[in-house]
Amino acid sequence: MQLTEYLREQKAEKKILLMTHLVLGYPSFEVNREVIRQMVDNGVDLIEMQIPFSEPMADGPVILKANQAAIENGAKVRDCLDLAAEITAAHPIPFLFMTYYNILFKYGVAKFFRKAAAIGIRGFIVPDLPPEEGEEFLALAKEYGIAPIMIYAPTSTEKRMRELAKPGDGFIYCVARRGVTGRKTEFDRDFGDYMARCRRATDLPLAVGFGIGSRQDVDSLIGQADIAVIGTKTIRLVDEQGPAAVGPFIAGLR
Repeated sequence: MQLTEYLREQKAEKKILLMTHLVLGYPSFEVNREVIRQMVDNGVDLIEMQIPFSEPMADGPVILKANQAAIENGAKVRDCLDLAAEITAAHPIPFLFMTYYNILFKYGVAKFFRKAAAIGIRGFIVPDLPPEEGEEFLALAKEYGIAPIMIYAPTSTEKRMRELAKPGDGFIYCVARRGVTGRKTEFDRDFGDYMARCRRATDLPLAVGFGIGSRQDVDSLIGQADIAVIGTKTIRLVDEQGPAAVGPFIAGLR
C-alpha cells in the first residue's frame, strides 16, 4: 500500500493522525528501540527517524544537541540503517527517514535508496534539497516507491506550494512557523490562513510540525491538518524522565 493511501485509510477512522520523530543513536540505539515500542503501542500512526548530521539546519537546540551527541557517541549511517531494518521488521506502521542531503550524497544516493527500499522505509524528508536540485533524488524515489516528502513554509506562496506538490508524494510537511524546531507555535488566525493556503495547493494529506507538544496543540489542528508531528517534546521527555515517560505522553495526545 502506498503511503498516501495508508494515511487516507487511517484518517477515515481518526480525527487526526500522529507522527513522531526521534534521532537515531540518541541517547542510544537501545533507548531508540524502547521509545519506538512505546510510541507504536500507544497509537502513533507513523514515525520519522532522523539520521544524525553535524549541521542540521532546520533543527532547534534540542534536536541539534541530540544530533551532535549521537555523532559523538559513535552513531554511523550504517548503524542507523541496521536499526531501521530491525525496527521496520518489528512494527507494522510506516517508518520514514529524515536527514540532510549530504548523508545521501556521501553514502551514494542510488545505493541509499536501494538500502532504504530493501528495509521497508516508506518516505524521505530531506529539508535542504529543493526539488529543482533533486532530479536524481526524485527519479530514484519514484523508481523505488519511496515517498519524497515536500515541505511548505508560512513564507511559501500558493504558486510555490503547487510547484512543490507536483513531485511530492505521501504527504506535505507544513512547517507551522518561521524558524527552527522546538519553539511553541501559536495557532492563531494567521496560522489558519496559512493552512487554508496549504489545503488549496495540494490534495495530499497535510502534516504540521514545529512546536507541537500537547493535547491542546493536537486538538487545535483537527479540521486543519491530517497529521500532527511531535518531535522535540518526546526528546525532552526522554532526557528529563527517561523513556518510560513517552508511552503515557503519547497516549494522552488524543
